[in-house]
Amino acid sequence: MLAKWQAVGMSLLESMDGLSAEESEFVDVISKWVDQEVRPVVRDLEHSDTYPAELIDQMKELGIYGLAIGEPWNSGAVSGRCYARITEEIARGWMSLSGAFGGHSVVSKLLTRHGTSEQQDRYLPSMATGEIRATMALTEPDGGSDLQAIRTVAQPAQREGVDGYVINGSKTWITNSRMSDVVALLCKTDPQANPAHTGISILLVEKVPGFTVGRNLPKLGYKGVESCELSFDDCFVPANALLGGVEGQGFTQMMGGLEIGRIQVAARAIGVARAAFDDALDYATQRETFGQPIWRHQSVGNLLADMATQITAGQRLNYHAAERFDTGVRADLEAGMAKLFCSEMASKVTLDAIRIHGGHGYSTEFDVERYYRDAPLMIVGEGTNEIQRNVIARQLVERRTKR
Repeated sequence: MLAKWQAVGMSLLESMDGLSAEESEFVDVISKWVDQEVRPVVRDLEHSDTYPAELIDQMKELGIYGLAIGEPWNSGAVSGRCYARITEEIARGWMSLSGAFGGHSVVSKLLTRHGTSEQQDRYLPSMATGEIRATMALTEPDGGSDLQAIRTVAQPAQREGVDGYVINGSKTWITNSRMSDVVALLCKTDPQANPAHTGISILLVEKVPGFTVGRNLPKLGYKGVESCELSFDDCFVPANALLGGVEGQGFTQMMGGLEIGRIQVAARAIGVARAAFDDALDYATQRETFGQPIWRHQSVGNLLADMATQITAGQRLNYHAAERFDTGVRADLEAGMAKLFCSEMASKVTLDAIRIHGGHGYSTEFDVERYYRDAPLMIVGEGTNEIQRNVIARQLVERRTKR
């Protein structure tokens, strides 16, 4: 299948510097796939809120689900920068598809960094091919972004001579939970711990009795891919489901995993903004008023100039975060900055694309209204932007005191 999309031109705001020759070719293949396979069908799939099973299968064949998994479990891992570029391309076609492997990549990194050898060998080879899909479950109905206040509890238990945990609680807005085979569940294994984060662990929960995936939640955008409510009612998992085999490490583990998650969300925002810009530029060069293309009117030309500048700035910020992540040092400041800037940028760029399209921008027969509906997800997803500002400020002070 890869050969089908080998040759492709670059779109206006693509940036290929900083990638190896192999990675550049991989991004080219993905870009070609987006143009040939995704964009022709996305409008109908999105408007009908249809699960894109065929496109997901193609993503598996392209190796998308193994991007964050390296040797010895997979030979197709890429750098953080390449991962961001591939996410951009897929989001340029349809943001929902980039969401279909976002949580999976976070769980991949959690396992490669913190999993026991048994857990790594059990999950990572099949996760790399997409045979096993994974997602993470953090948010709770009353918790929002305050992860230390989660109420889902896993108590030590034994069933049929097997040591393990009994889980009770609920999660919400969990993307890909219906289609995933394993969920990285953030829960409290010591509800009395002080400080609270020292009592939080991650359990790798498969579809076992007591674990129920509830309704698909209705959404403004982000169609096609499910976001569900989860409930755990005396759900038993064996002791070897504990990520890393040590209790109380889950909060720190997840915060590290969310670095790549936030880089991915920033890349989604860039991809959506690029799509909106490309459509707006095409429209502005073809649409004429008062005897000239509308881009020549200063009000429209200024919008285009600002859109392109903001997108380019967002790309550079996110690539910087990805490169720091690759070094293995803490990157929550850089990832938080990228997620904050790029998501706010995408919201503005998609609205400006509607302005340029005028009345057509409000029509469901044009794609810009979809970009506008998809953009807010990046503002509230993977930690709200209000939380990002807190993270950024805290890290700025912390790093200054370490000088």
